Amino acid sequence: MEMRTRVMDALKQAMKNKDARRLGTLRLINAAIKDREIAMRGDGRDEGVSDDDILGILGKMVKQRLESARLYEEAARLELAEQEHFEITVIEDFLPRQLDAEETRQAVEDAIAQTGAESIRDMGKVMGALKSKYTGQMDFGSVGAMVKAKIG
Repeated sequence: MEMRTRVMDALKQAMKNKDARRLGTLRLINAAIKDREIAMRGDGRDEGVSDDDILGILGKMVKQRLESARLYEEAARLELAEQEHFEITVIEDFLPRQLDAEETRQAVEDAIAQTGAESIRDMGKVMGALKSKYTGQMDFGSVGAMVKAKIG
């Protein structure tokens, strides 16, 4: 539960620093983690939220904020777009470094070789291998198209 501890420590530090903007975002992160934990208990799983689950939650939160910021910018609501970008920077503090285009291409090729994928039917195996190793480090939406192009 290292990720959860990091979030809680950052939340406590923001409280001490009286940093209201950062504190609000950290509380949103904490609430999303608790929501996932409650949902898991409802499904009969008591193992708690793993670091990979938290990385997935954070990645989803970044995507949501990017989309909201884009919509706010289109509507000329720049103060709201700026708030979304601020929240993205806070959330990204907890995410691992994103792979660049060349590293992503290499990771896809390695996963294809590792799984022995030969056709589009093997795409699930490749994506599973990538997700197990690179959660939070790449955008799987764009990676899916890359995998499809290589084995399709």
